[in-house]
Amino acid sequence: MIAAARRTNGGGYTLIEMLVVLAILGILAAASWPLAELNGQRVREQQLDRALWQIRGALDQYKHLVDLGEIKAPTESGYPPDLAALANGITGLKSGTTIFLLRRVPRDPFADGALPADQTWGLRAYNSPGDKPEAGKDVYDVYSQSSGTGLNGVPLRQW
Repeated sequence: MIAAARRTNGGGYTLIEMLVVLAILGILAAASWPLAELNGQRVREQQLDRALWQIRGALDQYKHLVDLGEIKAPTESGYPPDLAALANGITGLKSGTTIFLLRRVPRDPFADGALPADQTWGLRAYNSPGDKPEAGKDVYDVYSQSSGTGLNGVPLRQW
């Protein structure tokens, strides 16, 4: 009967064992935090790269349609006057149909979330130099206005 009492009393964990387990879990969580931040940065950079590719492709397609005479050139350079023109649609001169080059303007993932998507980008006009982009009457290129640096060491503004 004494042996049975001993078996029932020794079946749990001690307070020290529980504290050791919690300390180990805390150390593991603290060690994984920088990896989670790095992964978040990587995902935002991929989104930025994809958004720049989409917008620049739409800008090139717009200029190509102007050169073909399919749409009227709203500016001297043949590039659109703003980013909204890519998503709002342009009426084709030959076909008479509305041409949409973007479903919607993608947003800069590093910009303020309260801004509309087309205002999150820095705009470069056709007659603006590449090393000092300035907005103008048309949109020749876009860039991120973030002051951060990518994981590759290149400032996000230069992507």
